[in-house]
Amino acid sequence: MIQPAKIQVRFADIDVMGHVNNAVYLSYFEMTRVHYFQELLGLTWDWKAHGVLLVRNEIDYIRPILIEHTPEITMFLEDIGSKSIRLNYEVKVNGEIYTKGVSVMVTFDSIAHKTIPVPEEMKTAMEKLKR
Repeated sequence: MIQPAKIQVRFADIDVMGHVNNAVYLSYFEMTRVHYFQELLGLTWDWKAHGVLLVRNEIDYIRPILIEHTPEITMFLEDIGSKSIRLNYEVKVNGEIYTKGVSVMVTFDSIAHKTIPVPEEMKTAMEKLKR
């Protein structure tokens, strides 16, 4: 099992209301994807030939995250299509869910500039994230 991504809330993440700004959560989700992809696919994965493009994000803000919090984000696989991957996120503070999110990624070859089928090795690795 992959450990959740631990996020350090920075002063720059906080808005005038004293909590993490809504737009910052997308960066937190990105850091989480990097953390999980590194664990699942390693450091030598060829992201140029077998990469992903983000095509959709959804966020449900349940409770505000404050600067003194240390959020932990768990990423789950919801679905894999022929060329897409749907991921879910749970942002927890002290074991309680504060935020939920969804991202849809499309597999992409940035050398050829075209979408590609999800590589089998990626599919197999991502299946480990199913609930």
